[in-house]
Amino acid sequence: METPEQEERLLLVVEDDEAFARTLTRSFERRGYSVLHAASLAEVEKLLEDHEPGYAVVDLKLKGEASGLACVQKLHAASADMLIVVLTGFASIATAVEAVKLGACHYLAKPSNTDDIEAAFGMKAGTTDVELTNRSSSIKTLEWEHINEVLAETEFNLSEAARRLGMHRRTLIRKLEKKQVR
Repeated sequence: METPEQEERLLLVVEDDEAFARTLTRSFERRGYSVLHAASLAEVEKLLEDHEPGYAVVDLKLKGEASGLACVQKLHAASADMLIVVLTGFASIATAVEAVKLGACHYLAKPSNTDDIEAAFGMKAGTTDVELTNRSSSIKTLEWEHINEVLAETEFNLSEAARRLGMHRRTLIRKLEKKQVR
């Protein structure tokens, strides 16, 4: 059982890439956090039975049927005070908005390091100091955002997303592989 002090610095890493999860774990442990790891929604649910993390880092795209958004929702329901940062190699406005609506305090595109994540934990409240750009969106950016919006709506079911987008499933997979940021 953790002491109250450890509970405050208890971090849950929800990441299905074992190597990246190990790297994050070691890095946060060096910064004084106690770190738990889960690779799926089922593992998150099991860990929440015995632990109350104050922080969570959640990968948006997890292998299996549940997305990181389902994990964010479950974590926020377990503790509204938990600081949750979503990491993704598939960043889009739609998924960022949904992550924040479901309880994330911040959303970061990969590659992000421990400094970025820890800084995001400190930005629980919004800020008006964000620089606005005058750049208009390109057709490719709009297409990418629409694809991600449909993916989020279908809970990352590729077949259903492809059907809604009016494209073949393989075409959608190729587009996702080209844009991957990991």
